[in-house]
Amino acid sequence: MIARIVALIAWLFVAFQIYTAGYAPMTAIFQRSIHLGFVLVLLFLTVPVSKRFPPWLRWLVDGLLIAATLVIVGYIYTNYDQIMDRFGWWEPTDVWLGVVAVLLVLEATRRAIGWPMTLIALFFLAYAYFGPYFPGVFSHKGYELERLATQLYLTTEGIFGLPLGVAATFVFIFILFGALLEATGAGKFFIDLAYALAGQSRGGPAKASVISSAFMGSLSGSAIANVVTTGAFTIPLMRKLGYRPEEAAGVEAAASTGGQIMPPIMGAGAFLIAEYTGVPYLEIVKLSVIPAILYFFTVYLFVDAIAAKRGMTGLPRSQLPKVSKVLAEGWHYLLPLFILIYYLVKNVSAMKVGFIGVLAVVLSANLRAKPGGAPGLRALHYAYHLLMLGFLLYVGMQSRQGISLTQFYALIGGTLLSTLSPLSPLSLFRLAEALVVGAKAAIPVSVATAAAGIVVGVVGLTGVGLKFSGLVLSASGGITLVALILVALASLVLGMGLPVTASYIVLVILAGPALADLGVPLIIAHLVVFWLSQDSNVTPPVALAAYAASGLAGADPMKAGFMAWKFAKGLYLIPLLMVYRPGIMLQGGAFTVAKDLTLGLIALVAFVGVLEGFLLRPLPLAVRALLLLGGVLIFSPGLGLEFLGGAIVVATLVYVWLTGRSVSR
Repeated sequence: MIARIVALIAWLFVAFQIYTAGYAPMTAIFQRSIHLGFVLVLLFLTVPVSKRFPPWLRWLVDGLLIAATLVIVGYIYTNYDQIMDRFGWWEPTDVWLGVVAVLLVLEATRRAIGWPMTLIALFFLAYAYFGPYFPGVFSHKGYELERLATQLYLTTEGIFGLPLGVAATFVFIFILFGALLEATGAGKFFIDLAYALAGQSRGGPAKASVISSAFMGSLSGSAIANVVTTGAFTIPLMRKLGYRPEEAAGVEAAASTGGQIMPPIMGAGAFLIAEYTGVPYLEIVKLSVIPAILYFFTVYLFVDAIAAKRGMTGLPRSQLPKVSKVLAEGWHYLLPLFILIYYLVKNVSAMKVGFIGVLAVVLSANLRAKPGGAPGLRALHYAYHLLMLGFLLYVGMQSRQGISLTQFYALIGGTLLSTLSPLSPLSLFRLAEALVVGAKAAIPVSVATAAAGIVVGVVGLTGVGLKFSGLVLSASGGITLVALILVALASLVLGMGLPVTASYIVLVILAGPALADLGVPLIIAHLVVFWLSQDSNVTPPVALAAYAASGLAGADPMKAGFMAWKFAKGLYLIPLLMVYRPGIMLQGGAFTVAKDLTLGLIALVAFVGVLEGFLLRPLPLAVRALLLLGGVLIFSPGLGLEFLGGAIVVATLVYVWLTGRSVSR
């Protein structure tokens, strides 16, 4: 019975999100509060307060929490005009419901994410209330319960602030897009395509892991989901080929983490950055493409170096699928991705693009009919789905002017009708299951952004962000590199307890202004912080993606974490390139772009050689020292030192190549 109730609420949740994304966006506070209401109800139904409680007590507590959730959401929805009329002259009901809302978010955070983020939110609440008792520069006048509770509950500067706003609009619809794409069997298609492209080269399964993770991660935006999806296929084959268990797990974790920085979706990151900076989403995607490719290039180099060191070969061609066959059988999985990119390029709003993408996934999946059926039925099936796709594309072109209610219902009804065809691979039942999966997948992100809203609200109220930025500036002595190292260390500490989205939000509101004050452009500062926040997936002692991969590989979790940390060094190196070699983000003229991209590639090759101790052949300590020197100089700003560094690396690589040839003879 509970499963049926959860499914029903999930379907209503999806219907609400699709309606507001495709036809009628709501006022911010209404959209965000209703979204959070659905999330909290689903969470309290699916994650018990404590397994140590007897069932009757669990259901009593969770029932009360669900009732409280409905009250705080209903109060805003039915009384908001009156609340705004008396803004600042709060009634006791406003204050106490604000306290309840904060407590609900804290309890949801504990269940969905764990204690670290909950304790951080509690610390910021304590900081706001006990401000006069904090030392030195962090002291402030303090805020009473009334001001704090109403600020966090009844404005868009707290729980219902920008982070939750992004989750309630763009992020949810793209999570749903990824869940539906996975339900259609796209995961197997991307894995098969990766094996067809790279499986025959040395260390083929590991390289296929890198490629398939780039494909899947760019759509799912979840490192852990990427690990369990692609790793189930790639990790056993890597082990069979000769990679140690911790190496196989590390490769998969590092590659899967890259999915969160790979356009077009980039998890929740691109949407949050767009909202914080005011830079169009499409521009952020453009800026991120080359850095993301460089990251996967780095992981690929590590994989190739290990394969060369161990004398590995690829899989026999007879054991690999053919590219032509894979594309012939799965070309329809690429249609939604192309449609997504097309409308983003056309500057259609991200919410509308997500809505179009979700419908395109269902229609594209069912465009390829199942075997069998009478010729007439098959012809009717293809004609219907082509007609619906054409109608979807037509409505998409009109979406900037808004679509009519008739068009909206025609699209929804026509898409659902496509699942009723006996030849449709994605049946109505499978679609319903995928919608539930997508709704549940949104819970951690939405809860994290609601908790982050508490932090953001307190920072805005107390001004601690400016104080923290001042400390970073003071500690760095005005040196950008030192400030970047301090931000990286802060991200490492935050990443031990926070998911990527929460880590990015907390860090960027505290340290982002410091980077901007040091001359780092705003958009680059946000991208740097977002990249550094990814290290929570691969950095011990808390490396969630690596730990998930270690379970599939049968490896020691800590060893897998350190391997993933090594293979994911691009998370630290490429943000430095963003700052010192901005041409990799297409900033500057053609010469600057070509120069910075070339130097960036040379630097990444150098650091892989330093860390792995192998490029074409084993590297003695003196050669690794030269590569390290050259790589460091490439990151040096001005004075032509970058060219000297590039020359040192290239000369060293030529020496390694020539001596390697003489040794092989």
